[in-house]
Amino acid sequence: MMLSKNKENAEWLETDGLGGFASGTVSGIRSRRYHALLLAAINPPSGRMVLVNGFDASVETDSGSYPISSQKYAPDVVHPDGIKRLEDFQSEPWPRWSFLLEDGRRIEQEIFVQHDSPVVVVFWHLIGNMNGASLRVRPFLSGRDYHSLHHENPDFNFEPDINEQRVVWRPYKGVPEINAFSNGKYFHEPSWYRNFLYTEEKSRGLDFTEDLASPGTFQFDLTSGPAILLFTIQSDYYRDLESEVEELRKQELQRRNKLSGRLNRAADSYIVKRQEGKTIIAGYPWFTDWGRDTLIALRGLVISTGRLQTAEQILSEWAGAISKGMLPNRFPDSGSEPEFNSVDASLWFIIALYDFFKAAKSRRYRIKDRKAMQLAADAILSGYREGTRYQIHMDNDCLIAAGQRGVQLTWMDAKVGDWVVTPRIGKPVEIQALWLNALRIASEWSPDWMPLYQQGCENFRKRFWNPDGSYLYDVVDVDHTPGKIDSSFRPNQIFAIGGLPFPILNSDQARKVVEAVESRLLTPIGLRSLAPGESGYAPRYEGGVRERDGAYHQGTVWPWLIGAFVEAWIRVRGNTNDAKDEARTRFLPPLMEHLDQAGLGHVSEIADADSPHTPRGCPFQAWSVGELLRLMDVLLEENSTIEKDLKAISK
Repeated sequence: MMLSKNKENAEWLETDGLGGFASGTVSGIRSRRYHALLLAAINPPSGRMVLVNGFDASVETDSGSYPISSQKYAPDVVHPDGIKRLEDFQSEPWPRWSFLLEDGRRIEQEIFVQHDSPVVVVFWHLIGNMNGASLRVRPFLSGRDYHSLHHENPDFNFEPDINEQRVVWRPYKGVPEINAFSNGKYFHEPSWYRNFLYTEEKSRGLDFTEDLASPGTFQFDLTSGPAILLFTIQSDYYRDLESEVEELRKQELQRRNKLSGRLNRAADSYIVKRQEGKTIIAGYPWFTDWGRDTLIALRGLVISTGRLQTAEQILSEWAGAISKGMLPNRFPDSGSEPEFNSVDASLWFIIALYDFFKAAKSRRYRIKDRKAMQLAADAILSGYREGTRYQIHMDNDCLIAAGQRGVQLTWMDAKVGDWVVTPRIGKPVEIQALWLNALRIASEWSPDWMPLYQQGCENFRKRFWNPDGSYLYDVVDVDHTPGKIDSSFRPNQIFAIGGLPFPILNSDQARKVVEAVESRLLTPIGLRSLAPGESGYAPRYEGGVRERDGAYHQGTVWPWLIGAFVEAWIRVRGNTNDAKDEARTRFLPPLMEHLDQAGLGHVSEIADADSPHTPRGCPFQAWSVGELLRLMDVLLEENSTIEKDLKAISK
């Protein structure tokens, strides 16, 4: 075995642009309930179901039988031993494994997902001219919701419908049929495989064992050419499988090659279809599309990568969802009620709108209905000024107060039962930065917003500055009590300087905040959500649901915050090319190294607060990738146009 243990546990991801995906580990051992081969979004991008969980594979030669797959079973048994033959793994342009057999044969295995279709292809071929090798593959099926687990039961339907190269299984009523196409032979050998063990689920304090149904095996002659196994929920028939799959591979390779750069290709994974438009998946494997996440990630994933038509589709769809000045935090699926439990999603819409307008101007992109988007921004600001849900309203100091008991409204939104871990009721610091930036942006087409912006900035600088600590309070007027403050040292204060178009603090205060944040919160891949030494600080994100959610914003590192921090760091140094050069050297290398440590080619959702900052949460997170892209494509360019109004920071 030539791969390190860390590399074995790293995860790969293949997405279909519809909300479905395939994923697993480099070792081939599925460690999550979400690791699957065919995981399809039945009502894109939602309604996800796991249909084909994985497979066992072995190569038969005249010198013996050699497994090239491994599973983990309870209590802690790895079988078969295919992992010991894994010689190499590459994640580009899609996952590709190389196995070295004891008799000298090499076998390559590839997995790729077709874009815009729930189709996954597994491809094996023999390297070299050695004869006498066949492949035996046994797929594992379920037919369950992707959050659930499957167990042996008498209702599973093993019986196949066989038609030449096509085998169809219909595991349960109401579950999509599983179509398997192969250039091998199918042998019906139904069996239950019991007690697969998912170590990541166990470590998260969740149910962690599963039983899977295996209806039979496919057998291939590797000496006559590549072995192909294609799974889909579509009824399309592949009559010339080899040539059609080769064309699929060619088309998919061309599509990916057009996406220049590894991070650009990662960005593409999160942009999916929703009805007639587009949306952004917040993270894989368990998130769908959320308002706050979509609008934050949009800036880097979509706008900074030049996907302006997609940006316009997403912004236009969200513009039509405004209610009482608020955008839902989760876009409602058909028949479901929208959820408006977010004070910042609506304000992030205006920030994303500013970036979109600026990019459209520089790229000479014609916006179809700019006026409708501007009216949407005005509706948001009017709703906040006049007052809306959850006691969100503009106070006499022209700042935004928000919150009520039992509801989490900011991005620090962990809740366990009735326990809101970080309620932050009152006037949270980043909400003011967003509000003031939104006022300044909207004043460009509606000048009446400018006086509120100016007065709000003045009061913000007076009310949030902590003269004893030389940093910003996290919340003022806590619980809507005038003068009550929360002085917890958190990263939210950085948005008063970076991460948004217009800095609010003067140069001396800004410099002190950046220095304090760098000293107390900065880690190689992001900012801690609470400084060490503060009450409630959690050094590790681990344990059961209550323990993990209790630590979620109590020290846990968030990579998405690195964009705002580095932008602030550059701004207080005058936005010079020297500052950008130093930022590249200091802050980018650890993030680029991280691309090979957890979710391959992507950036994790979170990490432990204490060293070694073990990655946690979703290994593939949209706003983490988005902010790194925004950092690289916008902030660190030699001729970057971060914000021409940087003179505001020196006033």
